[in-house]
This record gives sequence, structure tokens and C-alpha cells, in this order.
Amino acid sequence: MPEIWLNYGITDVVLDIRAENLEQKIDSEGKILEDVAINEKLNTIDLTKPMELVVLHNSKSIQKIISSLFTICEQKSLQFPKILAEKKIMNLVKSGLPEGSSINEFDNTALFNSNLVFIGEMEFDGLFGYETISTRLIKKFGQESMLSAYAKRKDNLPAPGQLTESFEEAKKFADNFEIKAIEIVANSQGIVDFTIGHPSETVSFTKTLESFAIKDIGHHKSMIISTGKDSSNDNLGKSLSSLWNCTSAIQNGGLSILVAECKSGLGSEALQQYIEGRLDLDQLRNPSKYIPYQKYKRIFKLD
Repeated sequence: MPEIWLNYGITDVVLDIRAENLEQKIDSEGKILEDVAINEKLNTIDLTKPMELVVLHNSKSIQKIISSLFTICEQKSLQFPKILAEKKIMNLVKSGLPEGSSINEFDNTALFNSNLVFIGEMEFDGLFGYETISTRLIKKFGQESMLSAYAKRKDNLPAPGQLTESFEEAKKFADNFEIKAIEIVANSQGIVDFTIGHPSETVSFTKTLESFAIKDIGHHKSMIISTGKDSSNDNLGKSLSSLWNCTSAIQNGGLSILVAECKSGLGSEALQQYIEGRLDLDQLRNPSKYIPYQKYKRIFKLD
């Protein structure tokens, strides 16, 4: 009897399943970037200028980039960049920072600060097709723009790995800010590649993710789905993306099982309202307002 090890937070869970009931194990590929190559790319950043590094979410690949940046600064006797993060993930981010570093809460009113460099790991997304710095920004700061992006969805079905009209709305929103981004493409083993530039430009890196992470596996009667990375297990709202990524591979009437830790609960105000009966399907199809991931001090209205 074979053993299947599924990622579950920082540990793995073993499942014993009869061999005749298994067809294949599907995982992302991609050659991992060596430390020398990572440092070579990071050295293209002018570290003599002030930098405020905004961590949008926590992951091992993000921690690796920050650690490498600090090592380069230390070797060149340069000041470490400021690290900023939302309050809810500050402790997680801090636990992975190099010794001697500090972290402060990100003030959302400072979005127009040109010293800001947002760092995030690219993934798939049901609405936008891809989760990038641009889509994370529009979700966090652009309620009205999100309504427009949501209205441009098609057929009420997830569209992971596709460049959607909603994705173009996210790019347009990011264009309003003079900021930079470090867009990372990674798998469960490490960093495959990353790029540096304006968020509306780094979205072109979707081709890199597509090249090793999209597979046509046909249709299956049943699938056991794991997020594959502890950074994607944090809450149900995030973990559901792994389910949306596989919807086209499930036969009509088929069975899919999502294995995810969700230690931070639902992680979504919209999910909370739906569970409590304050949000119905008609409101989901034609919303009058966008329900943000969480409440922010300020939402930016852009003409």
C-alpha cells in the first residue's frame, strides 16, 4: 500500500490509499534558482536609495528574498531596507526576518510613497486568472475598481491561468501609483524566478508561472487537492484557490476533497457573511459593493 504525503501547514499528513485507487500525483515543476543567481538579480536594485519593502503576505520565498537583500546590504555596509507589513501578519513575517532587522505596520495612507517596493509571490486566481502584486493592490485598496473587475468576469466560473479582462483592470489600477514590485514565481521547493519593476510590468511574468505550473490532465471522477505550500494554508478564503484551480479537471458530478489547515479561520468577510446568511447568491452575482478582505483605514478613489 503506497503512502501519500499531503502538505498541512508546517507538517505533512500521510494517507494510506490502495494502489488500484490511485491514478497519478500532480505537482508543479520548475528548476530552482541558485543563490548566486538570486543575488545577481537583487544587485540590480540601487540599494543606496531609501527603500521601504512592503510584505503583502508571508511565504518562504518572500523570506528568502528579504534575507538575501539583507546579506547584500551587510556585505556592502549599506543600511537595511525598512520592512512593512499589515498588522495581522507582522509576527509571522518578523519570525522569518534576519537577525538585527525590524518591522513596522504598513500605513495604507502612504501608498503614494515612491520608495515603496511591494513583494509578493505569484499564484493562480479564479477571478483574475493570476494573483500578482497588481491584483493584490486592487483587492486591498480599490473597492470601486474591484466592482468593475468583478463585473467583467465570464460565466461565473473560475478562470485560473487565463489572462482575463478583470486582470486588465488590476493593471490599470496599479498604473496610478509610482511604486515598484518584486514579483516571485515559486513552487513548494523554492524560488523558480523573480522579476523587479513596476507592478503593471511585472505581471508579464505570468508566462513563467504558466510554463511549469499549468498541466492538462484531462477529467477525473475524484481528486484530493492540497495547497502544496504552507503559505497557502493560512485561511479558507486563500485555500479555496487551490480548489478553483482544479475545477476544469473534475468531471460533472465528480468529487473533490480539499485538504488545508486554515488555522486563521475563514479569512474572508464575504465568506463570513455568506455563512451567516447575510449574503445570498443573487447578491454574489450582482453585488452593489465590493466586500474587502478586511477593513482598512482608507480606500483610495481614483478618477
